[in-house]
Amino acid sequence: MHYHSLGQIPHKRHIQFRKPDGSLYQEELFSTEGFSDTYSILYHCNPPTQIVQVGDPYSIAPNVVFDKQLKPRSLKGFQLTPEDDYLKSRKPVLVNDDCKIILAAPRKSMTDYYFKNADADEVIFIHEGTGYMQSMYGKLRFEYGDYVVIPRGTTCQLHVDTPDNRLLIIESHGPITTPKRYRNQFGQLLEHAPFCERDIRKPTDLETHDEKGKFLFYIKKQDMIYPYYYLNHPFDVVGWDGYTYPYAFSIHQFEPITGRVHQPPPVHQTFDGHNFVICSFVPRLYDYHPLAIPAPYNHSNIDSDEVLYYVDGNFMSRKNVERGQITLHPGGIPHGPHPGTIEKSIGAKDTQELAVMIDTFRPLRLTDYAMNVEDQEYYKSWLG
Repeated sequence: MHYHSLGQIPHKRHIQFRKPDGSLYQEELFSTEGFSDTYSILYHCNPPTQIVQVGDPYSIAPNVVFDKQLKPRSLKGFQLTPEDDYLKSRKPVLVNDDCKIILAAPRKSMTDYYFKNADADEVIFIHEGTGYMQSMYGKLRFEYGDYVVIPRGTTCQLHVDTPDNRLLIIESHGPITTPKRYRNQFGQLLEHAPFCERDIRKPTDLETHDEKGKFLFYIKKQDMIYPYYYLNHPFDVVGWDGYTYPYAFSIHQFEPITGRVHQPPPVHQTFDGHNFVICSFVPRLYDYHPLAIPAPYNHSNIDSDEVLYYVDGNFMSRKNVERGQITLHPGGIPHGPHPGTIEKSIGAKDTQELAVMIDTFRPLRLTDYAMNVEDQEYYKSWLG
């Protein structure tokens, strides 16, 4: 990300910055990669370290099902039951040591607690619903099609406007960044990038809550939830600046890269994680060579697992696709368009498909949530 600032900050870092009553604001340096990468500096009304009480932790480790079959999978994501509570609604379906792919359908806002994921950066894709995320950096509104990117360790609350919400959440055990090939040496997005800084929405409306009490945090660390009660309100920041903060980017702002013949999946890449990528498939013109075949060619997944989350529209390479459906094509076997879709695509001028793709470079494991919503016959769908 690039530099941003909100609220009141002193003219130089690590110097005295006093309140109107003469006492010091409490400076906090926030980074996710030690002292060697991007960071922000926040100024709190009160120390962010004062713990009142610690509760008993409990495990939220995914229940992995050791199914030995190497085959294409299809999950009906919208069949997962909504939950009132946001944390209880988060149901991991595909996991490995680098990332977790989670589905959530929360019906209510987080009002009586705060959440901090100390394990992973998060990308929350908003499939259905509107609302805002409140954090110590300010307010970030979201709506259909938004990616909300949250650095690990960010204390936040998710507020939804209605009970009807569907979220795709990707947890990353490494930083989430924009693709390196789209940035210059200073971090600026280059001219050939499919989006630019103007498309990225940063936090606004910094609210300072100088309050004492007993504020409940749920902190996620090593797949455990640790209940903590702090003396001070977590959103007591009067100002901050830096390069590490939550932001939003709409999939509708992604500008597709097209060509005379079919372009490979990397042209759809939107984010980079450790050993995985996130891509956006958006409405676009098809290839314009006179003999072009718009449908993708068959390709062998040898070194990666391919996951597609179907959002909306028509998918020219797949039959019988539903909103919220997830397909997993594991590494080691080839995959390609369904029978008949290649010929059908010839002569088509454009597509209105909308999907999120996650390619991982280590195998994904299915959880019990995934097995409960799997279409057991999907692997036979190439027989015609």
